[in-house]
Amino acid sequence: MQNKGLIRLFAILFGLVSLYSLSFTFFANKVEKEALTYATANAQENDGREIAKLEKKYLDSVANIPGVLGFGDFTYNDIKDKEINLGLDLKGGINATLQVSVKDILIGLSNDSKNPIFNQALEAATVAQKNSSDSYFELFYQEFEKIAGDTKLSDPSIFGTKNLREKITFNTSDAEAKAILASEIDASISTAFQVLRSRIDKFGVTQPNIQRIGNSGRILIELPGAKDVERVKKLLQSTAELQFWEVYTGQELVQFLVAANQKVSEIIAAESPKEKTEVKKEEAAEDSIDALLGEAETENDSISNNNTSLFSFLQPTGQASSVIGYAAVKDTAKVNEYLNNKQVRALLTGEYKYAKFLWDAKATNDILPLYAIKSNRNDEAPIEGDVISDASQQFDQLGAHPEVSMSMNGNGTKLWAKMTAENKGKFVAVVLDNYVYTAPRVNDAITGGRTSISGNFTIEEATDLANVLKAGKLPAAAHIIQSEVVGPSLGQEAINASLISFAIAIILVLGWMILYYGKAGWFADVALLVNILFIFGILTSFGAVLTLPGIAGIILTIGMSVDANVIIFESIKENLRSGKGITASIDGGFSIKGALSAIIDANITTLLTGGILYVFGTGPIQGFAFTLIVGILTSLFTAIFITRLLLDAATGKGKTLAFSTPTTKNWFTGIEIEFLQKRKKAYILSGAVILIGLGSLFTNGLNYGVDFVGGRTYTVRFDQTVKSNEVAASLKEVFQSAPEVKTYGNDNQLKITTKYLIEEEGAATDVKVETALFNGLKSYLPEGTTMQDFKGGFIGQKIGILSYAKVEPTIADDIKEAAGWAIIGSLLGVFLYILLRFKKWEYSLGAVIAVFHDVLVVLSVFSITYKLMPFDMEIDQAFIAAILTVVGYSLNDTVVIFDKIREFTTEHTKWAFSEVVNKGLSSTLGRTINTSITTLVVLIAIFLFGGDSIKGFMFALIIGVLVGTYSSLFIASPIMYDAVSKKASKKE
Repeated sequence: MQNKGLIRLFAILFGLVSLYSLSFTFFANKVEKEALTYATANAQENDGREIAKLEKKYLDSVANIPGVLGFGDFTYNDIKDKEINLGLDLKGGINATLQVSVKDILIGLSNDSKNPIFNQALEAATVAQKNSSDSYFELFYQEFEKIAGDTKLSDPSIFGTKNLREKITFNTSDAEAKAILASEIDASISTAFQVLRSRIDKFGVTQPNIQRIGNSGRILIELPGAKDVERVKKLLQSTAELQFWEVYTGQELVQFLVAANQKVSEIIAAESPKEKTEVKKEEAAEDSIDALLGEAETENDSISNNNTSLFSFLQPTGQASSVIGYAAVKDTAKVNEYLNNKQVRALLTGEYKYAKFLWDAKATNDILPLYAIKSNRNDEAPIEGDVISDASQQFDQLGAHPEVSMSMNGNGTKLWAKMTAENKGKFVAVVLDNYVYTAPRVNDAITGGRTSISGNFTIEEATDLANVLKAGKLPAAAHIIQSEVVGPSLGQEAINASLISFAIAIILVLGWMILYYGKAGWFADVALLVNILFIFGILTSFGAVLTLPGIAGIILTIGMSVDANVIIFESIKENLRSGKGITASIDGGFSIKGALSAIIDANITTLLTGGILYVFGTGPIQGFAFTLIVGILTSLFTAIFITRLLLDAATGKGKTLAFSTPTTKNWFTGIEIEFLQKRKKAYILSGAVILIGLGSLFTNGLNYGVDFVGGRTYTVRFDQTVKSNEVAASLKEVFQSAPEVKTYGNDNQLKITTKYLIEEEGAATDVKVETALFNGLKSYLPEGTTMQDFKGGFIGQKIGILSYAKVEPTIADDIKEAAGWAIIGSLLGVFLYILLRFKKWEYSLGAVIAVFHDVLVVLSVFSITYKLMPFDMEIDQAFIAAILTVVGYSLNDTVVIFDKIREFTTEHTKWAFSEVVNKGLSSTLGRTINTSITTLVVLIAIFLFGGDSIKGFMFALIIGVLVGTYSSLFIASPIMYDAVSKKASKKE
């Protein structure tokens, strides 16, 4: 081998760089362990929240001190930024895909057009989007064209508004208007992206990730380590529409509320049996009298709920304060329904005609105050948030309570001075996203352009609110269409399981190589360990995110990387058996005519599938693909160059080296199997399995995960053993239909999947579903468990929701389509590559049919057994990754065999083609079985000792490796042989 010195230098430098990159992770973990030790020792009680606060206090104290860690001049923050990135499934945290509402953007661009054609097209597009992968704007344009007639997009009542008059005129064609609108939508989404980025940068998690997804209006946000789910949701979905309004007092609206109460009583009575009507009227009258006489309950008391009138749900104040009434949180929807009733609204006359009812932003003891805003015909606030120039979290004059201090620009200062001057002795409300944050009495005109939002805030809430206001308003509403939440305790368990499976897999592989190849196996093991160092070094240097499937990808790469050494060693053994010397045998083994050609071909086909996975996959699947690609490249380098350097050093100066042990010396030698003679039996066996599988697929189907059908899935842990069928029955009552409930790992852990309310949008729907889940499971939880505890409100959580994922039907369709293209793309890419390398379409045909066979068999096994297996066997994105990995592995096997057949075809021109194929299959059998054993050992280790979340993924790979090995021997080569023979017979 030439340039040994250069390769040795490169390997040493590469290793040092990798060690340097990984050292940041080592020091960061060291500091975090010290912080945990400090927190545990100083916490008065073993309370998760207190320990977390003390831990954070310790880390904050060293965050920006250079050299405090004994690692150069680096601070803890510097080191934290450079450590290896752990994904949500390992670290816990939140991953969300937000959809910026293109519908809202279009409404805004049209200046809230009331044109019936425009609004009809919007509604039709909203319906069409549920079953289409086209963008909302494209669907809107298609629907508009269908019903437009002579109406154009440039119509003054649609987009020919003053907002767009410089871009869209009366003469602008629809095609031109479409291009302009597309540009405006893109600009709005870019603005939303920047606003969200600004909010996230101030959120305080390390290594956040935010990126736009093409031109779809979707934004991917990953916050590893984030624990407060509700805080994140509020931060991401708040449009930050700040408004300042005048308000009515409870005293001013008491007559309206009494009249509304009577009207609601009549409405309820009209819907009730006649014999109960008089009773309900009497109860409503008593409610009204009690309210007027001041005998009603206070806001802190339990509000009456006899369901006979408005006051059954709302407790009026009747006082000269900004609050007009109080209601329990659970009753707010009912109050909204009654106050927005047309008959009730008709009671608002004169100056009260446009009154708007808004709730307080925060409940106290599950009770919310209600306000009445002095709105107007156009619902335009006197002052809006665009006048705010700065916002910050501060404390009130007593220094005890957090608040948000805001300063205004020149125009805002004038408007605020005017508004406060006109409302001396009255109340003004500060409203954000239609929630009242504060509504204080104005004592004097405020002329300095400053104001504050006070309330029952924590420091974090006030800080978030200030950051949201400072970042600015979103140009349109953004709602979460796909999300995944993993609790920190589940993440730690995943890390522990991964480390165990990783260690076992490495020990087994290293041991097998030594057992099979003796001293040469030690050199292969050194190359393998160097390969692992390179993989982790590259992942850290590139800032790649390491996920559970990513670790599986690394471990799988370890199993597959042994393949290159196996091919080389088997080639060297063939040369030694033919009588060549040790040096010539090693040279031949590393040559293109030896093992190198097969190694390159096999790895390029796997790289193709890895590349396709990376392009079409998202999140953890991209992580799996990236680690697979990196692993293949590093294993090529270590097997070809590092192993060669070690072998040359060991055999220098006439030294000899055995490539086997006395036990394994004659394994797989002299094998002569007539594979082609057995092909018909193989065809019958495969055909029977596939037919049974197809029958199961048509009758039993597959267990599609939420990735493909939409829905919500929760991993819930209990403090005792629970039965999935009993839990499903309990949840059927609250979800209105039976959810899918499975034992997930241990007997006290369930995976619950439901489509309940998945068609509805908004954060309120998520809360409604979580509340229903909590109510349905309450009888299985320890007494005293709160909703906050259940949702993961405390650190070190041992019960409740450990992880959560939501996928709306729209994005589920997109994921399914991308998965289909990934599989088609991989098969097409492989067909073309093999055609290019082997110059005969028969080779491509054999390889593709074998791969197609493997995919069908894996699908069949999943369809037949998913109801029987004690672990999750969902068809989701991870399963697609497994299928494509199986494709790559099967091709790897097949290409090595094809390469040997091509070699024999050239060397033994007098042999019949059937003999060439049989000899090729027999001569590579040792390598095929050896590689399969090492790969299976690794996969089984992960399956048995890895996390519950990847058992189905690993099971698919195990089946795939077994079937892939079988198809390489009994399907790919025989199909290729039959195609070649048929072609030859036609020529004759």
